[in-house]
Amino acid sequence: MRNILESLVGVALCCVSLHACPQELIAHRDAGVESLTRNEARLFFTMRLKNWPNGTLVKVFVLPDNNALHNRFSNEILGLYPYQLRRVWDRQIFSGTGQAPTTVSSEQEMLDRIATTPGAIGYADGPIDDSSIRLLEVR
Repeated sequence: MRNILESLVGVALCCVSLHACPQELIAHRDAGVESLTRNEARLFFTMRLKNWPNGTLVKVFVLPDNNALHNRFSNEILGLYPYQLRRVWDRQIFSGTGQAPTTVSSEQEMLDRIATTPGAIGYADGPIDDSSIRLLEVR
């Protein structure tokens, strides 16, 4: 019986370790902020906040709607379902009041674009080790 319990604990720890690297909210190093509230993050990703506090224009990058990281980020960090984000973006496009974020094809492309685009914001699986990218705490 004890061996079975030890095996189950081992399996559970392996499953948890698959998601041990949490997704990170990231921005270009010159974003000028260290943290955002969940509401501020939502406002950036729904394209309602258009400038950083230092006046730099925000450039939002996201992964495709069906990407697992996009789904986790939307749910866990923004507290929204991906379809809710898509609905907001589509409404802004069709009404002529805004635009959708730039969709990148991979996490590596996300990191490259965030590192090289002033005002950029996005997300990636952690840990991130790039001095051109700033990790933002969500509080």
